[in-house]
Amino acid sequence: MSLLKRIDEDLIKALKNHESDKVTMFRGLKSDIKYKQIDKGEELTEEEVAAVLTFNAKKRRDSIEQFQAGGRQDLVDKETAELEVIKEYLPEQLSDEKLREIIAQAIEKTGADSPAKMGLIMKEVMPEIKGKADGKIVNKIATELLSKPEE
Repeated sequence: MSLLKRIDEDLIKALKNHESDKVTMFRGLKSDIKYKQIDKGEELTEEEVAAVLTFNAKKRRDSIEQFQAGGRQDLVDKETAELEVIKEYLPEQLSDEKLREIIAQAIEKTGADSPAKMGLIMKEVMPEIKGKADGKIVNKIATELLSKPEE
């Protein structure tokens, strides 16, 4: 079943169950998908819908950080709940071990030898893991691997 169809069905369930927070979130997702579709001028592929969902998940993660810094636990809880629902629609995320493996291969392939060459690694890794890992985590692992002295 397509992602959009699943979102539609879950929106209907949320409406029937009077889950106003979920209804608002699903309507926001559908709105973002519709805007993207209008921009493109044609129906979105599954990958493009997944990209919209990934962007929304990233927005939620950033909001959670900001609300934690501001001491707004009520909003942290709301955003966390929404993030958990969005994660159900995203492809399975890569484990840290698998990410380390992919990043190590990219370092070897690009010949990057310092954190200053992070751009080369990110350019190599991100297309391969698109939607399967957060860029911040990739950046953190790559920095860690590049900062380690060679043994």
